[in-house]
Amino acid sequence: MSRLLPFFGFLLLVALFGFGIWWNTQHDQREVPSPLINKPAPAFVLPKLDDPSQTVSRDNLLGKPYLINVFASWCIACGEEHPVLMTQGKSIGVPIVGYNYKDAPDDAKAWLAKHGNPYDMVIADLEGRTAIDFGVYGAPESFLVDGKGVIRYKRIGPLTPEVIEKELKPAIAALAKEPAP
Repeated sequence: MSRLLPFFGFLLLVALFGFGIWWNTQHDQREVPSPLINKPAPAFVLPKLDDPSQTVSRDNLLGKPYLINVFASWCIACGEEHPVLMTQGKSIGVPIVGYNYKDAPDDAKAWLAKHGNPYDMVIADLEGRTAIDFGVYGAPESFLVDGKGVIRYKRIGPLTPEVIEKELKPAIAALAKEPAP
């Protein structure tokens, strides 16, 4: 019997590995449920990237919906997402707030100067403390916030043309049906 223990151990490992592969094919890893959906966006006061003497708060943004897009110059996936924001950003129907995450301000400014700036404004979270309150896993991530300051949609990973058409625009259209704040 003791000779069979390694064999049964091997079979157990193969079964666990097979289950892991099956699980990953059945679930989109970007579909991480956010506990903040339909809850108020966390309070924040962050400096503007282009003028750190000016700050932007959650309360400044109340009154109309907006999209927060978390990005960084060091983020490879942000480089994939950026051309999509450049071509489709103005057509989504809400302002886009760039949220520069754990990035040196000069690096972020140079990156935007090189690739273009699709944002209506850019705020900076150099240390990433506010990002923790938003439940940010990394860049890129996007949050649709309604005019009352409530998070209505979250996307982990790059926004693609397909995601914009099938997920983001319908979520924005649903906000238009809600009563004004």
